[in-house]
Amino acid sequence: MASGVTVTDEVITVFNEMKVRKAQANEDEKKKRKKAVLFCLSEDKKHIVLEAGKEILTGDVGTTIADPYLHFGKMLPADDCRYALYDATYETKETKKEDLVFIFWAPEGAPLKSKMIYASSKDAIKKKFTGIKHEWQVNGLEDIKDRRTLAEKLGGSSVVTLEGGPV
Repeated sequence: MASGVTVTDEVITVFNEMKVRKAQANEDEKKKRKKAVLFCLSEDKKHIVLEAGKEILTGDVGTTIADPYLHFGKMLPADDCRYALYDATYETKETKKEDLVFIFWAPEGAPLKSKMIYASSKDAIKKKFTGIKHEWQVNGLEDIKDRRTLAEKLGGSSVVTLEGGPV
């Protein structure tokens, strides 16, 4: 069921910037790259927008943010839904990888009306995020705190490390 909610150009721009990793990026550009970002519904519930101040920049990792994955979990509201993009860095037995993960955050404490509109609007944002390999619906902090859950989504049992710590 489609809700009629539209995705703003700003959301699409952020996605495209996260998706394209410039090999020739200088240090300043690398520091400004987004590691994680949250999206929410506008006040009038008609648009999916970038949530102000809810992002992690690659340059913050190791300086103001020790563990980006734990910090990301703390950015999620306990009582409302969100969409998120997380740039996961992980290692398999064979290699080190980076993949974007689309996350639909629908905590149990969120109002039913919010869960319904976010669920019915999910396709609108997913259609704009072409090329996303990994999607994860999370319904509580306990799901996101365990790195193994995301590690399994990314590559099954061969995943050994998700940035910030072992799984």
